[in-house]
Amino acid sequence: MILKGNIVDISNRRIFKGKVTIENGKIKTIEEKHCEENYYILPGFVDAHIHIESSMLVPSEFAKIAVKHGTVSTVSDPHEIANVLGVAGVEFMIKNGKQTPFKFNFGAPSCVPATSFESAGSVIDSDAIKDLMANPDIKYLAEMMNYPGVIYDDDEVLKKLYWAKQYKKPIDGHAPGLRGDDLTKYISAGISTDHECFTYDEALEKLQKGMKVIIREGSAAKNFEALIDLLDEHYDNMMFCSDDKHPDDLLLGHINQLCARAVAKDNDVFKVLQTACVNPVSHYNLDVGLLNVGDAADCIIVEDLKDFKTLQTIINGVLVYDKGISKIAHIEFKNLNNFNTDKKKVSDFGLESNAKQIRVIECLDGELVTKEIIVNATINNGNLVSNTETDVLKIVVVNRYQNDKPAIAFIKNFGLKEGAIASSVGHDSHNIIAIGVSDEAICKAVNLLIANEGGICAVSNSEEKVVALPVAGIMSDQNAETIGKQYSELDSMAKQLGSKLHAPYMSLSFMALLVIPALKLSDKGLFNGSTFEFTPLEVS
Repeated sequence: MILKGNIVDISNRRIFKGKVTIENGKIKTIEEKHCEENYYILPGFVDAHIHIESSMLVPSEFAKIAVKHGTVSTVSDPHEIANVLGVAGVEFMIKNGKQTPFKFNFGAPSCVPATSFESAGSVIDSDAIKDLMANPDIKYLAEMMNYPGVIYDDDEVLKKLYWAKQYKKPIDGHAPGLRGDDLTKYISAGISTDHECFTYDEALEKLQKGMKVIIREGSAAKNFEALIDLLDEHYDNMMFCSDDKHPDDLLLGHINQLCARAVAKDNDVFKVLQTACVNPVSHYNLDVGLLNVGDAADCIIVEDLKDFKTLQTIINGVLVYDKGISKIAHIEFKNLNNFNTDKKKVSDFGLESNAKQIRVIECLDGELVTKEIIVNATINNGNLVSNTETDVLKIVVVNRYQNDKPAIAFIKNFGLKEGAIASSVGHDSHNIIAIGVSDEAICKAVNLLIANEGGICAVSNSEEKVVALPVAGIMSDQNAETIGKQYSELDSMAKQLGSKLHAPYMSLSFMALLVIPALKLSDKGLFNGSTFEFTPLEVS
């Protein structure tokens, strides 16, 4: 294979006309010579931190879409499926991904369950981490979300860090808002990255203390605007990631979108491409080529260095995407799941109370962090109920691994005026999470997911719509176009019910994410993520 055009030499900061000769999957020669072609040849993009599961696609189907946007590799944390199925889930992701030419790089999930304050489907302890670290298919220890465990020397947490160091594999961080001496101790434990920065000052402190900051722009959490001004000075220690990207968004773009936005803000294109292509490969020691002689031929041809529209993607010398057509084949696989709860009754979602005020989760659009607010309670026949006028709606989390009493709280900013929405994608344990205007609507939505053994849904007074997710209750067995269309229709229905959020289902999935402050709901109760303890719903 011979490629001709404008060759982008990132490390030497130059662009020149020439041709690239590929032989046996590697770059044999790069010659500087005149040619008529005006396209640009550069290394492929790498997503430096992503949960493939959040695309609702198995790895092989994710790959088919990612290559359309010039992505050749991901640094992937299988944390979501691990919380459902344990090590068997990690093995499923590795096996499925290996059946494609795409370069998936999976880590060992460090926090399964993420906390002891929720019910997950499995446990990965330090002994299991030791075994995973010995596996050459495991490239790093994935995000250490239990930052209090690091700071306060939790024995099990320290053992997990120890095994990563023994096998000389990088350790990813996850410490939103962590600053000062606590941050210093967290970094000193060997943790080298963070993708959770949501302010400029926080990210700057982490960079100054030796961390690498990953700019995240996903379907729900969007930190690009807050952090991009750091890139000009700190590009050597920054990367791009999506973290969690829903299928409809993935169909539109991936890391290429961040490159385009960064260049549009007058960032130097070489600094942008080092962030998007080079830094993840060097930090994680990935087997991904960087357009050097002798490298694996992992490169892309783009129309220009402004919009980064991808024309061709090549991985290991194989053309995997060509002018609109993904050449990655469909892979057959057997669905795995872990769903074991019975249908619920409307009465299960009632909550007797005579409280005057309650604590409420305030959802922030585009953020994983929430706020805690105190509002006047709405009581009907002795029960706490939703109030559509004030947009304070009932939220519930139902244990999907065993029959148990639902946890109940209230949330603001979802905006529903009718019906309910629900999802079995509920980070991190993936129990069923639902929000609705009435107990009847919530019960209908929850039972719809139980009947399907996983999915996302919306119900109104006259309609119900569900996207089934039969793989661990969090992924589809369909392709991206099918699931993307279904998801888009469901997203539209949620907005027709009144939601003004950009991505209501992505935001919904994070309302049970206890490791992100301030107020969240697990299947065991209302939780203060700042103090790491349960907190009462009623304000005395």
